[in-house]
Amino acid sequence: MTTAATTPDDLDREAAALLDSAAWQEIVAHWAEAPPVREEAADWRLLLSVPVERLVADALDAVDRAAAARPAERPLPGRLGAILPDRLHVWRRVGRPDVLPSVHLAHARRVLTEWGWQNTPYRLRDARGARCVCGAMLAAHRLGYGSAATMNEAGAWMLEELRSRGWHALIGPWNRAPGRTAEDALGLVDATIRRAARAGR
Repeated sequence: MTTAATTPDDLDREAAALLDSAAWQEIVAHWAEAPPVREEAADWRLLLSVPVERLVADALDAVDRAAAARPAERPLPGRLGAILPDRLHVWRRVGRPDVLPSVHLAHARRVLTEWGWQNTPYRLRDARGARCVCGAMLAAHRLGYGSAATMNEAGAWMLEELRSRGWHALIGPWNRAPGRTAEDALGLVDATIRRAARAGR
């Protein structure tokens, strides 16, 4: 897939195809499996001064804070950069290493908070430079934060989050549903970051 011609609609379809693939189902199945409990596990629990549930909760909170932390990267281009065609930002990808999907999503979140969110059907951006959720992921990719494969995997994690909420359509229709707000969009991105980070992605 060529990123120069990629649209939010393309990203939505690629993420859905990845989500429905056997490889993705295997990844999610292994992620959701509980580790086997061994008989001798009860002995070491007696040595703990804090309940195991509390330790697990603290560890997950630390992962959530780290995943949701604003990336320490160069600032996004300003308002003019937001309204320029994304293909003009592709030079920023040169020499940039790939990132995990959760990091890519954190950058997409920056795009939504700094450039704005919009829910016009499958438009990459509006006249002010605001993006839809898929448009924000595409902008983050073109700004150098993640490969096309990383962007598609981030979209698949987002679809996984939406499915857990009972939404079985694509991201675009969710984004433009009547009554949808920017807070809803940011909440979805934050939940997806946590979901991907907990899976080590």
